[in-house]
Amino acid sequence: MPPAACPPPPPLRWAWHDHPHHTVAEAAARAWLGQALDLPAAAVPLLRDRHGRPRLQAPRAGFDTSWSHSGEGLLIALGEDVDIGIDLERLRPRPRAAELARRFFTAQEAEWLAAQDPARRDLDFVRLWCAKEALLKAHGRGLAFGLHRLQFAERDGALALVACDRALGAAGDWTVHEWSPRPGYHAALAWRAA
Repeated sequence: MPPAACPPPPPLRWAWHDHPHHTVAEAAARAWLGQALDLPAAAVPLLRDRHGRPRLQAPRAGFDTSWSHSGEGLLIALGEDVDIGIDLERLRPRPRAAELARRFFTAQEAEWLAAQDPARRDLDFVRLWCAKEALLKAHGRGLAFGLHRLQFAERDGALALVACDRALGAAGDWTVHEWSPRPGYHAALAWRAA
């Protein structure tokens, strides 16, 4: 089981915002980034690349950011000299978890999930989903790249990237951190040196 509320290590920063409406996620992210970067929110040099990924431009180009919303929450992450991605999922029953795993995850991940205690299966599905989505956001292509193109395995109670498509670089270059930022939510933060 991942740590209950263990935040990511420095120099990575993250923030939780109560967020009932998806339409203001970027505005909330921009406001927090302004505070973190000591800039007015309107001056945060944030643009989206051709894949829709938010990127910080000069003079803050050495920083990377990502955000994710689910349920009533928004998580925003910021890191320096890293490619960073974050994903947040509200915990809820997932009756199609095994079906989705067989369709979108690697065969080994789907088998691992099927072997889990049924009481943990929904959480383990969300753990895999969050880890994959966070890493793909950090890479820059998001889910469109393909969830099956990277494989995680549980090692000492945490998920570790064990194989991936060459376009993602070496599996050992990536770090993934899982935690529960609020009761009823699971999050993953992925990064590698830029």
